[in-house]
Amino acid sequence: MDSSTCVAGIFHNIQFDKNERRLIEEKFDKTILMLLDESAVISKLTVKCKTQQQADSVRKMIFALVNDIRTIIVKLADKLDRMRNLKTIDDEKQRKTAYEAINIWAPIANRLGISSVKDELEDLSLKFSNPDVFAHIKKIVSLKKKERDDYINKAVAQIEAEAKKADIEVVVKGRAKHFYSIYQKMRKRNKTADELFDLLAIRILCSTTVQCYTLVGLIHNLWKPLDGKFKDYIANPKNNGYQSLHTAVDCNGKPLEIQIRTFDMHETAENGVASHWIYKKGVTKDTVSASNLAVINKMKTLAKAATEDTTEDVLREFFAAIKAELLGNSVFVFTPRGDVVELPAGACAIDFAYAIHSAIGEKITGAKADGQIIALGTALKNTQTIEILTSPSARPTLKQLNLVKTTKARAKIRAYLNEHDPTYAASLKTEEASVLEQHIFAHHNHPQKSIVQKQFEDKALNTQRTMTAKIRIGDTSNFLFSLAGCCSPQFGDDVIGYISRGRGIIVHKENCRNVWRIPNIEERFVQIEWDTT
Repeated sequence: MDSSTCVAGIFHNIQFDKNERRLIEEKFDKTILMLLDESAVISKLTVKCKTQQQADSVRKMIFALVNDIRTIIVKLADKLDRMRNLKTIDDEKQRKTAYEAINIWAPIANRLGISSVKDELEDLSLKFSNPDVFAHIKKIVSLKKKERDDYINKAVAQIEAEAKKADIEVVVKGRAKHFYSIYQKMRKRNKTADELFDLLAIRILCSTTVQCYTLVGLIHNLWKPLDGKFKDYIANPKNNGYQSLHTAVDCNGKPLEIQIRTFDMHETAENGVASHWIYKKGVTKDTVSASNLAVINKMKTLAKAATEDTTEDVLREFFAAIKAELLGNSVFVFTPRGDVVELPAGACAIDFAYAIHSAIGEKITGAKADGQIIALGTALKNTQTIEILTSPSARPTLKQLNLVKTTKARAKIRAYLNEHDPTYAASLKTEEASVLEQHIFAHHNHPQKSIVQKQFEDKALNTQRTMTAKIRIGDTSNFLFSLAGCCSPQFGDDVIGYISRGRGIIVHKENCRNVWRIPNIEERFVQIEWDTT
C-alpha cells in the first residue's frame, strides 16, 4: 500500500479530537483524515446477516459508504488482525466475529481478488465457528505429511524436468489446500476429510502467457488429464481479475490439481486490487499505470485511459466503476436501528415504509432523512437514515401509488384502493375494458372481428370479475389478478396470464384466441396455474 493507507491503518482505531485532527492534516494530508472518517463509519455499521440476502446487502452497503477503495483495504487488514487474535474474547463474540468474517469480509476480499486474505479469513472463521471440524481436518492433513511431501516432491521434479527440456524457466510449488476449501468439499461430496484424495495441488509460475499454454500441454502429455477439469481463466478472466489455467490429472494413481499462471497473474491473484500500487524511483508522487490495472468486471475501458496518472485519480475512477457494477440500480439506506434496507434507485420514503412492514406503509404521513423532514416523493440517497412518521387515521392514496417504485408498495396500495375506494375501482374497470378492447382489435383486421366484438360487449361488465380462488406462479400465490371477459376462465380450466398495464395479471383460458393477438404478448406473458391449496 501507499504511505497514506499505511498511516491510516495505524491510526484507524483511535478517536482524535479537533486539535489532533488538525495535527494529522498538517503532518500528513487530508487523504488520511478521509480514510479514517470512512473507516469509522464502517465500524459503526450494524451487521445483521442471518440470511444470504442480508449479508449481500451489508456488503453492498459497505461499498456504498466509502469513496476510496483504500478504506476497504484498511478494514480488511483490521478484520484479519482481529481474527488472528480472537482467542482473547468469549465464545459468543468469537462466533459472531467469525460469522461476520465469513459472510461479509471474505467475500469482499474475494471480490477485490485478494485471495491470500480471503483464504486466511475463511480458515480462521472455520476455526472459531466450528472448532471440532477444524481440528479434525487439521489432524487428517497433518497425519500423512511425509507421504504427501514425497508425492508432491516427485511430481514437482517431473514437471521441472519437462519444463527444462522445453527451455522454460519455471517456479513450481506444492501446496496443501486451505482448510475451509477442504471443509466445502466435505459438505459438497458428503465425505470425511480422510476420504478426500485431492487435498493437494501444484502451482506453476512462468514468464509469459504462451509458456502457460505450452506447460499445460506438457503436463497433459506427462499425466492423463481428468475429464471436465480444465478451465481457462486466462482467456476468460474471473470478474475480480483472476487469471490462471486450471487442470487436474491422474498422477501416480491420485488426482492432482495444477494451476499455471505468469508471475504477474500470481501477484494479482494473491493481492488483487492491492497489487496495483506501482512505485517509481525519482518521482515525488506514487504513480500507477492504468494499463496495468486488472480487468475487474471486464471493465477494459480503464485500459484506454492515459498511460500514467496519479494513484488517487486512477484508483478513484477504478473504484467508481466497481461500485457502479456492484450497486447497480439500487440505493442502500438505514433504519433508525441501523439495519440496512436495499431499494431500487428512485425509491421514496413510502417504498421504504412498505419494505419495513405493510402496516407502516399504510399509516405513513411523513418521513425524515438524517433527522430532516423530507417530502414523501423525494428519492432516497445512499447511506441516509430514514425515519417514518405515522398516524392511525392515515390511509393509502392514489397520489402515493403514483410515487412508489417497488412492486410490493404498488401491489399493497392498489389492493387497498381497489377494496376501499369505489371511485378507483370503477376507473380501473373502465380503463381495463378500454385497454383490453384496444389490445384485441387495434391493428388486427380479423375476419371474425364482429363475433369477438359481440362477445366482448356482452361480457364487458364481467371483465373485472375477481374470484375467491387464487393463482400461483411457481411457489408464490396471492397475486392481484382479474378474469378476462372474452373467454371467462373458470377454476380448473387450463389458463395463462399476461401482465396488464397497471392492473396486475389478466387470466385467459389457454386456448383463448384473443390473448395471442395482444401486442407484445411474448414479453408480457406469464405462466400461471390455479392455487389448489
